[in-house]
Amino acid sequence: MKKIGRKDWLMPEGVPKRIRVYDNGGESVDRYTIVFTHAQSFYLKGLTPYLAMSEAPFHPQGFCQHGEYDHPIDRPMYSHLGKKIKFQDLPGDCQKAVLMDYKDFWGIKD
Repeated sequence: MKKIGRKDWLMPEGVPKRIRVYDNGGESVDRYTIVFTHAQSFYLKGLTPYLAMSEAPFHPQGFCQHGEYDHPIDRPMYSHLGKKIKFQDLPGDCQKAVLMDYKDFWGIKD
């Protein structure tokens, strides 16, 4: 049996599995919200990190902001964040921003 590597376990087929992704359909500048789960695994005990961003998080007029809260911002309900979507449904630059943080949190090297 082949041993699975850390990157393959945390990012099967390049998709981060320890996140939840939301889209509010453009109702606000922070259209997309990504909640990073299992924060205690990367030394953020008692905190839930999240990333809020527009469709163009790296553009000078775009928006991309990190935050953390003392409980999951999407539990028990998430309707205030929009509709749940798949990571693959995010625009390319949003995927890039998420992967930068995700890899940093989990210590994943390219």
